[in-house]
Amino acid sequence: MLILSGFLVGLLVGLTGVGGGALMTPLLLLVFGIAPVTAIGTDLWFAAITKIAAGKIHHSKGLIDWQVLRYMWVGSLPASLVMILCLHFKIISANVHFLTTLVAIAITVTAVSLLMQKYLHQLGRFLRLQNTERFKQWQPSLTILAGIILGSLVTLTSIGAGAIGVVMLTYLYPLRLTTPRLVATDIMHAIPLTVIAGTGHLLLGNINFDLLIWMLCGSIPGVLIGATISGKISQGILRIILAAVLILVAIKIAYS
Repeated sequence: MLILSGFLVGLLVGLTGVGGGALMTPLLLLVFGIAPVTAIGTDLWFAAITKIAAGKIHHSKGLIDWQVLRYMWVGSLPASLVMILCLHFKIISANVHFLTTLVAIAITVTAVSLLMQKYLHQLGRFLRLQNTERFKQWQPSLTILAGIILGSLVTLTSIGAGAIGVVMLTYLYPLRLTTPRLVATDIMHAIPLTVIAGTGHLLLGNINFDLLIWMLCGSIPGVLIGATISGKISQGILRIILAAVLILVAIKIAYS
């Protein structure tokens, strides 16, 4: 079951850049009965290693926008370190109720983001064409802010690096990032972020290595297949299906 779960999640990550934490963390919570803090910490390393495999393929295709990445990392990596320190010094609570509630909220935001991506892209494109200079002036600052939001959310829930990151970049770079470049850039952004957040959780003792190894046995083949065929499958239909599944998962977690 862990290998199959890893394969399906890895396939989705390779295809869309979306679905890693938003699917694997709920699976660990609801299907396998893993404690929230362990599910989050383990999933961060699952996401990091899985996306490294996908990132190598996207890099070989020359799809990654490094300038956009640098702005994202300026915000997300320091934010992740701050969240780890807040967990370590118990400034932010790590109790079960708080973490499961936060995970449910993050999954809901992810689902809504998937459904809103097309409209936010159209809005971003309109603003970019109508007020070009002002839009470009604010792009770096807003990209750093997006990184801060993602870094904080991913560290606390392991969710958001894919779907929410993609939607933010869709709005901020409506002309610059085509769909393949958007997926590749978002996956590459998540790699150091999940490594840093995962290392923090490792030091806090929140990793289950047995779970991680079994999941990776499925996810690495899945993500390699997904990344290889990512340009050949309609992303729109996949995102609608994924959003519907995530909404149901969020409701289930909230009521559990």
